[in-house]
Amino acid sequence: MHFTALKWMQKLVTFPVLAATSDTATNDSINQVIDSTQEVTQSTVDDVNQFVQYFNENIPNLIAFGLKVLIALVFFGIGSKIIKWIRKLVGRSMERGNVDLGVRQFVDSMLKFGLYAIMLFMIATKFGVESSSVAALIASAGVAIGLALQGSLANFAGGILILLLKPFVVGDYIVVNSEGIEGTVKLIQIFYTRLTTIDNKTIIVPNGILTDNSLTNVTARPERQLDLKVGISYDSDLKKAKELIEQMLYGDDDVIQDEEIKVFVDELADSSVVIGLRAWVKTDAYWATRWRVLEEIKLTFDAEGIEIPYNQLTVHMKQD
Repeated sequence: MHFTALKWMQKLVTFPVLAATSDTATNDSINQVIDSTQEVTQSTVDDVNQFVQYFNENIPNLIAFGLKVLIALVFFGIGSKIIKWIRKLVGRSMERGNVDLGVRQFVDSMLKFGLYAIMLFMIATKFGVESSSVAALIASAGVAIGLALQGSLANFAGGILILLLKPFVVGDYIVVNSEGIEGTVKLIQIFYTRLTTIDNKTIIVPNGILTDNSLTNVTARPERQLDLKVGISYDSDLKKAKELIEQMLYGDDDVIQDEEIKVFVDELADSSVVIGLRAWVKTDAYWATRWRVLEEIKLTFDAEGIEIPYNQLTVHMKQD
């Protein structure tokens, strides 16, 4: 009984000590949190004060810079309008002077590039950049770009040669013989020329390729010679076949009757007599005339009993 009472008295004595220790630890943690909060708050206040002080000290400079940017934007907008007006004015002047369309397109591209470069140079000088520094920068950049873009410079030179020598103009149908490229010229630009194929595909050809390779300008002249060959069998009537072809050519509206029309024996081949025909047609009607004449020859020969042979092997068996 005395032992139990003693234990209870020890517990009562120990409990206040533990409670006091716990309260002390909690107070220390709270004090640390308060100190950290005060430090963060003071640091934030100091940063805000420094920013406000910097902003107040540089308000005139910021306002001046903002005004320069605003003036530059206004100047760029007005300059763009003026550039468009100048390009339109020059384009109309060249159009009234019957200047070639390719030349007009090339000059317009050069004019646009040059005027925008001048405008940007003027805007840079308004921002306090010295003109000598800009000129030196442009010169250095020009050398670096020239070394890096040698192919583009060759294309640029090719564009100038195309406009000066005029091997073709916009609207011509050209064939780049070594490259297997052909199409109608739609646009001649500073570095590239755009072609449109018969199936309406667009081909972008570097001007350097067009000046370094041989070209065939199919539509350089308003007339084009129709040159066809057709074979008939050795058993068919040669004179009749020639007369039928001549009648077709003389009766075709797209064949130029003032020019010479020829129907002749071109070759005595292994299995056929090859008849050649030559006539002049308008360039824009060349393909339609070619297809129509070939079809008419086949149908007429079939109706008249003139055989058009095909490759075949005839074996004669010798009987004993």
